[in-house]
Amino acid sequence: MIPARRLCALWLAVLALLSLASPGRTQPSADQGRQILVMLRIPPDHYRPGAAYAGSYGSAATQSVRHRIAQRVASRHGFTLEDNWPMPLLGVDCFVMTLPAGVAPDKAVADLSHDAGVAWSQPLQLYHAQAAAMGDPLMAAQPAAAQWHLAELHRTATGRGVTIAVIDSRVGAGHPDLNGQVVLSEDFVGGRGSAPEQHGTAVAGIIAARADNGVGIVGIAPGARLMGLRACWQQPAGTVCDTLSLAKALQFAIDHRARIINLSLSGPHDLLLSRLIEIGVARGEAVVAAFDPGAPDGGFPASQTGVIAVASDMSPNLPVRIYLAPGHDIPTTAPGGGWTLVDGTSYAAAHVSGLLALMNERQPAGAHALVRSRTGGLDACASLTAASHSCSCDCVGARRLAAE
Repeated sequence: MIPARRLCALWLAVLALLSLASPGRTQPSADQGRQILVMLRIPPDHYRPGAAYAGSYGSAATQSVRHRIAQRVASRHGFTLEDNWPMPLLGVDCFVMTLPAGVAPDKAVADLSHDAGVAWSQPLQLYHAQAAAMGDPLMAAQPAAAQWHLAELHRTATGRGVTIAVIDSRVGAGHPDLNGQVVLSEDFVGGRGSAPEQHGTAVAGIIAARADNGVGIVGIAPGARLMGLRACWQQPAGTVCDTLSLAKALQFAIDHRARIINLSLSGPHDLLLSRLIEIGVARGEAVVAAFDPGAPDGGFPASQTGVIAVASDMSPNLPVRIYLAPGHDIPTTAPGGGWTLVDGTSYAAAHVSGLLALMNERQPAGAHALVRSRTGGLDACASLTAASHSCSCDCVGARRLAAE
C-alpha cells in the first residue's frame, strides 16, 4: 500500500502539471558575461546651519557630475556605460559598463584599479536559486507539521509584526494562500516579464502562507508579512540573479528595516554583496542563505560570517555550522493559484526564515539563537521556547535543549 503522504505527494505533482501556467521566459542579455560594475566614491551630504542638506546623493547636479566622471572612465578604457544605481549605504555610485569583445572582465577590473575616482570594480556575477527539479488541507503533507510540531508552535507565535524580505524571483502575491501576506513588491530586474515566477512564489508560501483559510498549506510564520523583492528571474534551466539586482534588493531591504532577509540562492563570493550583508547583520537583521553542497564552503552568501546557512535535512556530511531544515517533498504555493512539490536547500532556508520570525515575535530585540537537536538537526520547539521563555511544544525536551 502506498503511504498517505506519498499519495498526497503524487496528487500534488499531478495538480502542479494541471495548474502551473508557465509564463514567458527570457534569456539573459548577450552582454551579461561582458559586463562589470564600477563603484565611484560619492561625498557625504553637506549640512548648512539653518538650511537643509545640500548636494544629496539623489540631486540632479551631483548625479550629473558622477555620470560625467563615469563616462570619462568608460571612454578612457573603451567601455560602454550602460546604467547606474546609487548606493549611499556604502558611499558609492554603482555603474554598469559593457566591455568590448576580447577584453576579459578580470583584466578590465585590474586596469580600473589604477583610476583615482574608482573605489573598486568587479565582474557582474550570476547567482542561482538552490532548488532541485520540481518533481489547511495540505498541512498534513508538510514535513514541518510533524517534525517541527507546527500547530503547537503557532499557539505560541505566528510571526506577527515581523517583516521578512524575500529576495528572489517574482512572488505571486495574488495567490489564494499569499493574498494579503505581501506588504510590498519591488522589481529590481525589469524588462523580463511581469508574471509570478515559480521559485519566489514557492519560497514565499513556505515562509508565510495564510493560516485557516480553507485551502492549501500554512506557512511557518503565517502572521509575518513579506517584502517581495524581485532580484532574480526564471529561465528554462532554473532561476538566476546577478550582482546588481541582488545589491539593489539588499539595499532596499536594509533601508526598509526588514527583520529577516531570505536569500535562497548561491554563487561566487562578491565584494559588493558582502559589504551590504555586513551592514545588515551589524544592524541586527537576520540574513538566511541556502547552502550549496556542490560549491566550496557551501557557496556565497552561505559562507559569509554572520549569515545563517541552511541545508536540507536530507543532505549528508555537512559542516557543523550548517543548520538543517525540511527540504524534500515540500508542498507549497505555485504561480497560477495552485500548489506543487519542491526539493532543495532553497526551501530549507525558507523554513528557517519562518522560524526566526516566530522567535522574533516573542523577542523583538532579535532572537537569532537557533537550537540544534542531539542528532544535529534544528529543534524548532527548543528554539522558540528559548526565545519566548515559555513552552512552545515538547516542554521537557525543549527546556533541556534550550538549557544546554
